[in-house]
Parts: sequence; structure tokens; C-alpha cells
Amino acid sequence: MPKKGYTKTSEEIEIIAEGGKILHDILYKTAGLVKPGISTLELNEFAEKMIADVGGRPSFKGYGPKKNPFPAGLCTSVNDEVVHGIPSRDVILKSGDIIGLDIGMEYKGLYTDTAITVGVGQISETAKKLIEVTKKSLDLAIKEVRPGAKIGDIGYVIQTLAEKNGFSPVRDLVGHGVGYEVHEDPAVPCFGKKGTGETLQEGMVLAIEPMLCEHEYFVNFDQDGWTIRTADGGLSAHFEHTIAVTKNGARILT
Repeated sequence: MPKKGYTKTSEEIEIIAEGGKILHDILYKTAGLVKPGISTLELNEFAEKMIADVGGRPSFKGYGPKKNPFPAGLCTSVNDEVVHGIPSRDVILKSGDIIGLDIGMEYKGLYTDTAITVGVGQISETAKKLIEVTKKSLDLAIKEVRPGAKIGDIGYVIQTLAEKNGFSPVRDLVGHGVGYEVHEDPAVPCFGKKGTGETLQEGMVLAIEPMLCEHEYFVNFDQDGWTIRTADGGLSAHFEHTIAVTKNGARILT
């Protein structure tokens, strides 16, 4: 049997889906503002206002240790920043950058989580390929979702596509269950072996989030305690959907 909190009722999944659709729209409207000259703080302010306008709460803001909670509703991870980049008025996007936008929302008491990586102005062919492969790896991972499948099946397809294209999936960060809390069990790694790990069950709600690196998968934490970068300075891209496991496969909720 799944652990407590793993599965949600059909009614809860409908609420998560309602919030997820709203959050999807907020994320893509925020991404539409990305251009040379805009600050990451401006992107965060826009996203937080939209969440407030729909009656939601930015679930990342205030998350984490009491001494150093995350200060924003939107994670803005630029170039070599893998995840958890902190928005700042001093970080001004320029042509050639890529930026990961990761956002979470509590809506009617339940949580969703989603992310996208976009280019700023004209970006390199390597950056384009990294973004495309990361997005495709999420699509392939979602196709693996069905009752009876294993967590390792998800990681396997992400890892296989990444490495086939010369990229590396992050090892120190994972996707996760979501719904009652921002992060729940089970962990959903970006790498794995077929047929291993926990068994997916109908009613599970998961945040699947491939995080791929241009070169090696090793990462370092910044002194801010949040921002995680590639250790070798290579680019990183991140895509994420909240999905529900149904008898017919995955239902994308964001």
C-alpha cells in the first residue's frame, strides 16, 4: 500500500488540476515578459501579483529554514544556475542568457509546481539544444507514468535521452510528490534504472522535473543557501509538470 499522503482523492485531484491550470497560465505569462533588460525581480513581482489576484499563495515564499526562508514566489535560475535562483533587481537579463522559471502555488489548500526554461534574445545552438532536450525528456518521462510502472522507469528515460545528446541529468536534486505539501514522498530522480524504485499507483500526484546540465552533473550551493549551480560553470535547463497517475496513464495538471 502507498504511504500516507501518496494518493489523493478524485475530488482533491480536481482542485489540484484547477490550481495547476491557473499556475500554468501564470508561468507562461511570466515567461512572455522575458527579454533583454528586464530584471529577475520584475519577473517575480509580476508572478506574485498574478498569484495574489487569483486567490492563491506563492508556496515557495517563506519555504525552508526559519533562519533563511526562500524570499520570493518565483525561482529565477540564469545560465549555470540549476535551480533556486533568487530574484534580484541587480540581475538584469541579457541576450544570450537562458533562464529557468520555477513556480509553486497553494490554491484552495492544495499545491502545484511547474517550471520552464526559456532563452533571452538570441541564444547559442548549444543552449537551444539543451532546452529542447530537457523539454523532450519531460515529455518522455510523462509517457512512462501508469499504475504499476516504477519510479526508475521515469528516471531512466530522462537519463537516456540526456546522455544520448551529450548532457548530464542532475543527481543531487529530484522531483517529488506534491499536493498536500510543497514537497512530499516519493522522490522522483532524473536518472535511474528500468523496473527499480517504488511502484506508481493510481491517485499519486507527482512533480516530474528533469534538470539537465551542459557538461557534468556536479553542483555547488551559493553562499545565499539557495542558489544551486553547475560546478563546472556549464549551462543548465529545467522543465517541470505536476501530473496525476490515472488508470489511463498520466494526467498533466499544470
